[in-house]
Amino acid sequence: MAKIVLARIDDRLVHGQVMTQWLQYSGGNHIVIVDSDVAADSFNTNMMKMAVPRSVKLDVFTEDEAKEKISELPDSAKVIILAKRPQVFDKLAEDGLELGSVIVGGMGQNQERKKLYKNIAASDEEREAFRKIIDQGIDLKIQVVPSDKTISVETLL
Repeated sequence: MAKIVLARIDDRLVHGQVMTQWLQYSGGNHIVIVDSDVAADSFNTNMMKMAVPRSVKLDVFTEDEAKEKISELPDSAKVIILAKRPQVFDKLAEDGLELGSVIVGGMGQNQERKKLYKNIAASDEEREAFRKIIDQGIDLKIQVVPSDKTISVETLL
């Protein structure tokens, strides 16, 4: 099975920080986006594939198929899993995917979200998903870029 080198919650999915910092920091060679809406949008999926270096493979899976598809990736895959919402990682863990840690990156404010830490915001539903992730023994921390110190989400809830 592939090795998961990074699991990250980020509204923007594939963007500059992921491509320039997290990719290099993690040593990843295969990005997996888990988002049912993006998976259903071939134009958006193709745009993201163009943003990824040619040496890095990119797949987009729905939330329902992600655990199985990730489990089928080759042993040589060093996987970065990206999702917009913590509920995705809660589901992946419940489905049996081993996630040692999950990093909260970009979660911007909106009408449903309240400030959690600096520029990170979460809705009540997302905070509950954070608790469920932590209860499953997964290390959940905030780290916007690799050079930032990590902040435990558990201490903020």
